[in-house]
Amino acid sequence: MRFIRNNPVAVLLIAYMAYQSFDNSQGMSLMDWVMAKVIILPAILVGLSFHEFAHAFAADRLGDKTPRLQGRVTVNPIAHVDFFGFIALIFIGFGWGKPVEVNPRNFKHIRRDSILVDLAGVTVNFVLAIVFAGLLRLLTILQPEFMSSNMGGIVIDILFAVISINIVLMIFNLLPIPPLDGFGILTEVFNLREKEWYYQIYDKGFLILLVLIVFNVTGKVLVPAVQFVTGIVMNLFF
Repeated sequence: MRFIRNNPVAVLLIAYMAYQSFDNSQGMSLMDWVMAKVIILPAILVGLSFHEFAHAFAADRLGDKTPRLQGRVTVNPIAHVDFFGFIALIFIGFGWGKPVEVNPRNFKHIRRDSILVDLAGVTVNFVLAIVFAGLLRLLTILQPEFMSSNMGGIVIDILFAVISINIVLMIFNLLPIPPLDGFGILTEVFNLREKEWYYQIYDKGFLILLVLIVFNVTGKVLVPAVQFVTGIVMNLFF
């Protein structure tokens, strides 16, 4: 996301939205607000790391060794966390990791394999949401007394945060806006690189995304979609 790192306007927008996040939490003490953010940290690290690892792993298996050479075929958060993307996810509910660099020329079937790489991240996020929902259900069955305690309540909050963050990452990345995975999938399905407007849209993609976020267009799509998918996942076990 070079756009954010090199664009002070984008940094100011994220700072403003972070302020709005705190301002909208009126009624919470500062300590409660901080604790709420601390609880979601493990969820963010898991969600972002596995999302980017999945992209890197898929590209590596499909013949492109670029991610491996760059040390991205790992779940180590240090290899994947982008500072501004991490902060954005904490404060405004969406975010990103360091994009995995892929050279499609190394694929045997460029368009098909590019789609598989784009789908890998969101698929892993969905699988993780299901796995942690199952873990939450298992703990409530095997350790009901502990899960009813104060410490158990914290564990529940952390596990539910992992479920929620992974679903948010899945839905957010499926939005058909560059440079998100959803736009990458559409690009390959409809061969958009052949269109004259493609690179103009792609170069301005993140600016478009920020505008949609500021005017809550993405929120109107994300909130009901996340609630719907969360309901499906939780209903598998509860």
